[in-house]
Amino acid sequence: MKPQCRTLARTAVFFGGVVPASPDEERLAEEVGMALAGAGFTLLHGGYNGLMEACARGAASKGGMVTAVTLADKHQEWGDFNPYVTDEVHLPDLGARLNHYLGHADLVVVMAGGVGTLHELTAAIYYAGNIRPVPVWITGTTALGLLTFLRRERWLLETPTRPLEFLSPIASAAAFAAQLRDLTDKKEADA
Repeated sequence: MKPQCRTLARTAVFFGGVVPASPDEERLAEEVGMALAGAGFTLLHGGYNGLMEACARGAASKGGMVTAVTLADKHQEWGDFNPYVTDEVHLPDLGARLNHYLGHADLVVVMAGGVGTLHELTAAIYYAGNIRPVPVWITGTTALGLLTFLRRERWLLETPTRPLEFLSPIASAAAFAAQLRDLTDKKEADA
């Protein structure tokens, strides 16, 4: 007999840029954060402003824990963390930072951003497809456009030996919340 309603530790990694693509994308990031915290996820993100701050604001509004993961020698240059950060991790280099994110991830969420977010997205796709099958969810108009481009130009190609079932495009906050419920219900049923 399975235990009744056991709480599982969950960690979501959020990759999104410091310059929101639009007010709608900023609101979506906040709703993503609210949904994640509401489902019991701890949020790992870069800790700074823009979409990261919007997601952290949403998580904090639901009582979620928000961890900033940054580079030790860049923190002073990049500035203060957003006010929603409850914990900090300072790492020596980009490799350690990405390994920390992906090694702790139960879910990766990607939105719009610059080249740093693009780097994080491609690392997450590679990791989920080759190391450990972590769900990678792409949301927001800008990131969904990038996903369409990557598929069309065959940078992202599903094959029998490289399945992409871990990758999910998500069109709205409501669709994100529904998919999150399905994911958490499945994990609790498997526990």
